[in-house]
Amino acid sequence: MGNSLNATSLSALNARVRFWIAIIVLGLLMTGPFTLTALALLLDMPEGDRDTLIRVLQHRMPVGVVMTLVGFTLGVALLRHLFRQYVEGLHRMAEHLRLMHSANRNFRVTPEGPPEVQELALAANELAQQRDELLQDVEQQIATAKANVENERNRLAALMSELAMGVIVCNLDGRILLYNQRARLQFRGGTNNGNACPVLGLGRSVYPLLDRSRLQHGLALIEQRLRDGNLHPVTHFVITLREGRLLHIHMAPVLTQSSEFPDAVSGYVLTIEDITRRFERDIKRNHAFHTLTAGQRAQLSQMAQATTIASDPALQKLLTDTMSQFDEGARQLMGTLRSPWPLEDIPAIDLLAALRQGLEAHTNLGLKIEDTETGLWVQADSYALIEAVVFLALRLEDQYELRELRLALNRNGAEEAETGRASLDLIWSGTPMSSETLFSWELDPVNNNATDTLTLRQVMERHGGTLRFLHDSAAHRRILRLSLPVAITPAAETLRQPTVPNGGRPEYYDFNLFDFRHEGVDLDRKLSELACTVFDTETTGLEPSKGDEIIQIGAVHLLNSRLLGQETFDQLINPGFPIKPEGIPIHGITDEMVIRQPGIDAVLPVFHEFCADTVLVGHNAAFDMRFLQLKEARTGLRFNQPVLDTLLLSTLIHPGQESHRLEAIAERLGINLGQRHNALADALVTGQVFLRMLPLLSGKGIVTLRQALEASEQSWHARLQY
Repeated sequence: MGNSLNATSLSALNARVRFWIAIIVLGLLMTGPFTLTALALLLDMPEGDRDTLIRVLQHRMPVGVVMTLVGFTLGVALLRHLFRQYVEGLHRMAEHLRLMHSANRNFRVTPEGPPEVQELALAANELAQQRDELLQDVEQQIATAKANVENERNRLAALMSELAMGVIVCNLDGRILLYNQRARLQFRGGTNNGNACPVLGLGRSVYPLLDRSRLQHGLALIEQRLRDGNLHPVTHFVITLREGRLLHIHMAPVLTQSSEFPDAVSGYVLTIEDITRRFERDIKRNHAFHTLTAGQRAQLSQMAQATTIASDPALQKLLTDTMSQFDEGARQLMGTLRSPWPLEDIPAIDLLAALRQGLEAHTNLGLKIEDTETGLWVQADSYALIEAVVFLALRLEDQYELRELRLALNRNGAEEAETGRASLDLIWSGTPMSSETLFSWELDPVNNNATDTLTLRQVMERHGGTLRFLHDSAAHRRILRLSLPVAITPAAETLRQPTVPNGGRPEYYDFNLFDFRHEGVDLDRKLSELACTVFDTETTGLEPSKGDEIIQIGAVHLLNSRLLGQETFDQLINPGFPIKPEGIPIHGITDEMVIRQPGIDAVLPVFHEFCADTVLVGHNAAFDMRFLQLKEARTGLRFNQPVLDTLLLSTLIHPGQESHRLEAIAERLGINLGQRHNALADALVTGQVFLRMLPLLSGKGIVTLRQALEASEQSWHARLQY
């Protein structure tokens, strides 16, 4: 990791070693000559003179020792002074130069120390000023070049914010790259029946929000239509959320044009509409219409019986014609109201291909597709229909030892052609089935593992049709026939022409995140590419082990070196006891502010979901984490993802600085401090500090999450316990 980090630590160590070596050398220089001279004289003198010299030395020794000690003390003081000015001063200047170069352009080195060091500081400041002037010119040119792109982006943002429907853009991993305010309102998070709801956010997975199998099925249909040459390969379907809401999803692909992969799908756009109330109104309307028509027909029938008794042929004919017209009008109107569930228009051949793929994946049956009417389109919830057909095939395979199954989809007979319906037939040879067996199957769920489990009968009701068993004696075939509505064949211009049109589709905006792949918490991912949750807490005191509690949690998401100010968590918490008066002037939270707020047991599940699949970032994070860890046994929630501490990172970047408080770090990095000792405000400041630290950490060879964690463990601050 750290050749740069090790070199910095080694240079600081060598400076201290050199200081003590200089003191030892000074001591030897002051005492060595005198000692050697005395020994030489003693060895060369006659014995009588030697005794005289020894007496003189003994008489003068105290004065010599005092003078030596005074000289040694003055020498040490001089060395210490020079060391502070020329060694420690230059070391601090090196830290300031790195800070000025990488994190805070407005920072300047303070000229201090001897004239030579001050001159070096002034020269560094002059070079920094010249650099800033050049950078300002470059930035102005970049700003001018980006103006048009920014305008387009603002127009896109305005358009997205005004849309009446939610919009979510995802890459192929299901990671959210863009969403609008309407989508955020549709997925608010919070709790539902005591469980934390999934959170909508950039870089997070869409699968906790919307059923994975539904989305993957829709994407498979789009890719199939692209292969078939469809110019507008879109699909739509309805998803039922856990709380019972119905969402109508329109899915369209995001295509990437390249010479190697023309029309490759790099992601998809989801347009989301909440149809819960509309669907409920449709059901009520259909019920009311059915009640009305049934009542009116009963009255007409009574009138017809009365005219029969009165033997009035003219009146009888009038009532008979009226009832026939009434029945025909009611039948036609009920045909239009039969299926309020939104269904997708799909070519019969595509539906059969999807059915075949589903059957091959879940059964061991031999499959054959019979001839299909050319140009036939049907309306279907293809996902639910595939589940129903697979369910029927598994039952036939298990109970009737079926080995082969044929599929056919056509308009059979004048009745179906007149009513606008087609028949999906499951055909086999062998044992017939009873109506009682089919009736019992209709009441069983087709997929117990699905989010919105449907029975076989509900699938058919969703399509406004029925399921019948037919026996073809002449051909010795058994048939299960599912009735589906026929769709209007799309216009011919929606199909791709044989030649590719010039120009291609226009590009309005370039999503840089389409190539981003989120793999959970990957220790070898670069710090600049992490998905993080920067958080902070306010507490009743500083001793979590002695009963102090959290009274506020604030957090903000950080993704791809971007602080997402619109994705925040800010919640006051009722600690369950009066807040200590001495803490109120610090955090400003009073008993009146938290008395109606939820307790920690209700807040932690929501915060845990907010932090899911992210790295936690905090300042002096060990303190905050201790409060969370003490709640693990009671709540069953573990915050076991990696934690980065900006306090520890600061000691790695600036080991020569005396203070590593959040205020001091922010001032060094040129970050304006707003409101302090508010959990969300402190989390936002910590997030800015972390982003400013990234280039400084990179300069010391700390690039990945693993390197940052290993380097942080070397700091003595990491040994603090709470």
